Amino acid sequence: MVQSRSTTTTATTPNVETAWLSNKYAKCIDEAIEAASQELRTLSLKIHENPELGLKEFKAHAWLTEYLSSKGFTVGKSAAPGLETAFIAQAGDSTSKLVIGLCSEYDALPLSKPGSKEHTTSHACAHNLIAISGVAAALGLQAVIRKFNLPAQIKLFGTPSEEQDYGKVTMLNAGDFDGVDVCMMLHGANADVIYTPFLALEKATVEFFGKASHASTTPWEGINALDAAMQVYTGIALMRQQMKPDQRVHGIIEVGGQASNIIPQYTKSLYRVRAPKDAQVQELKRKVNAIFKAAAKSTGCEVKFHWDGHLQDILTNEQLVVRFEKWMNSQGLRYASKAQQQSKLSGSTDMGNITHAIPGIHPMFNIMNLEGVDALSGGLHTIEFAAAAATTVAHTATLRASKALAMTGVECILDPEFLQRVKQEFESRDD
Repeated sequence: MVQSRSTTTTATTPNVETAWLSNKYAKCIDEAIEAASQELRTLSLKIHENPELGLKEFKAHAWLTEYLSSKGFTVGKSAAPGLETAFIAQAGDSTSKLVIGLCSEYDALPLSKPGSKEHTTSHACAHNLIAISGVAAALGLQAVIRKFNLPAQIKLFGTPSEEQDYGKVTMLNAGDFDGVDVCMMLHGANADVIYTPFLALEKATVEFFGKASHASTTPWEGINALDAAMQVYTGIALMRQQMKPDQRVHGIIEVGGQASNIIPQYTKSLYRVRAPKDAQVQELKRKVNAIFKAAAKSTGCEVKFHWDGHLQDILTNEQLVVRFEKWMNSQGLRYASKAQQQSKLSGSTDMGNITHAIPGIHPMFNIMNLEGVDALSGGLHTIEFAAAAATTVAHTATLRASKALAMTGVECILDPEFLQRVKQEFESRDD
């Protein structure tokens, strides 16, 4: 059963509901989102129970776009080629040049079963909740724009395959986000974090080409491509001693040979390089490239490698995130210090690229509890987290954060000077 409200009372904020609902715009958002709560819960569970990998989210796409159409949104396609499961849903004053952007994700990921070679497709990153958080915030904004006749548009971007293909980057490059003033989204987690320490990232594919020979009768005639791949793996492991604690290089040998009695003539490995800033990623890349080349030279193999999947770090807009924090505070949540939040390293996301193109924020909300207490287990990309993504607590947490996100958007509409400060901060950024 869905909890009837999405507010939380703490010892320091005994009148949370009064504080939140004393604002007429917040009250309008609250009523709109609460009225849709059961529908959003049903939508979330359908997506959760029918997980689909990136670029194949056909069911989720259909359910989300049908629902948005039923709520008065005009739903269109992305200009990006090859993204059949992307969408752009618009509402509000179509004549206004002020555009508030929101993002939803809905792809699942493959997850290994404990003690088994088998994989299952699962919402272990809670994208079912990210999907409805964007919808909920859009519904809240739509209600305020309608009721108070505000001059603004909403664009909700349905962004496929965040886990593998980085759909937002493709949509950004295709011009889908052109004309958007601010763009925001939410992400479920096992902690409440608004200063999200997502890392910049690039992916490498490296192939070694050697010469096959019989591993017993004439091994000296071979050129061992697996030796080269292993030298890379070992070289990167040794390099980690000189890497900073917030930097990462990790990978796998995807193809290691064809048979144990044949000197491998071909190997293929996949690596990911991450760091807090893109400049640090580029420096790590130079070191990894040198390891690739050294392995080829020492083994006599030929090497081919290329880099792709460039993701930027999250550029959190301070002006926006302080307003979001204010509206979360008014609903009873208190955050740890900025330094404490930034010490919690996370993964990487294509939303980073959006925040370097448009002022934005990417708050994380705790789906394990409503008290702002970090969950010590059940982190992202685990079976436990997937299970938590279907609970009523997670649903309540999602709606609470969605209300605050919608109010942050409303403040951009109501206060042109505030919006100007948001943009000035963005323009003065140091990438």
